[in-house]
Parts: sequence; structure tokens; C-alpha cells
Amino acid sequence: MPRRDLTWIPRLLGAATAAYGAAVAVKPDVLLAPAKLAGEGRPAPAGAATLARAVGGRDLASGLAMALAPAGTPLKAAIAVRVGADVVDLAVLGSQLPDRDAREKATLVAAAWGALCALSLLAADPPRRGRTGRA
Repeated sequence: MPRRDLTWIPRLLGAATAAYGAAVAVKPDVLLAPAKLAGEGRPAPAGAATLARAVGGRDLASGLAMALAPAGTPLKAAIAVRVGADVVDLAVLGSQLPDRDAREKATLVAAAWGALCALSLLAADPPRRGRTGRA
């Protein structure tokens, strides 16, 4: 029996990641405000906007890779890179942000997004062909 093409799942997650990355690259407060590093009348620490833009660029690139990589091993590799970035975010933001509430939220978001992307590995293979040779 042919397997349905489910690669739209990791591709959708990749597109969402890329959109978020682009938003952070253009407006660093998208990341800095929830991390409580800026906003509510607080200026961001020196260099924070630059670092946020770098994170945004990383997310843009990893998201585009997930959205555009061919099914199978290339898509799985792109997903693995994205999950790795989420693990780093979990460890760094979850332990280093100066505000406890921000650390907890960052941990939750990074863990949830990383888990969703990791689960999308199950949908990264190309569809198998049936007996007739058609997808």
C-alpha cells in the first residue's frame, strides 16, 4: 500500500520557523521583549539586538532548509539541525536569562518547538511507491 506524503508537516514547521526568524532579524524586540531583555521602557543591553538578529538569521536559515530540502535524508538532516538549535536555546535561554519567568517561558517554548520538530522526523520520508510504481 502506498504511503501518503506527509512531508508537509516538517515543511510547515520549517516555514513557521523561517517566518519567526525573519521577524526577529527585522525587529529584534520580537525575541528580546518575551525574554524580558527589552520592552516596557527597558532598553536592550548593549549588543542584544545584534545577538537577536543572529538568532533570527539562524532560525531563518534552518527553517528554510526544512521547508525546501528534498524528502528523506536531506530533510531529516535539516530537522536535526533545527532540533539541535532548540536544544541549545533550551539550555542557554532556560538557564541564562535574568528573569525567572522569562527562563521558564523560554524553556517551555524551546522544548515544545524542539519536540514538534523532532516528531516531524516521522513524516520526513518520501512516499513509498505502490505495486504499480506510482506514488
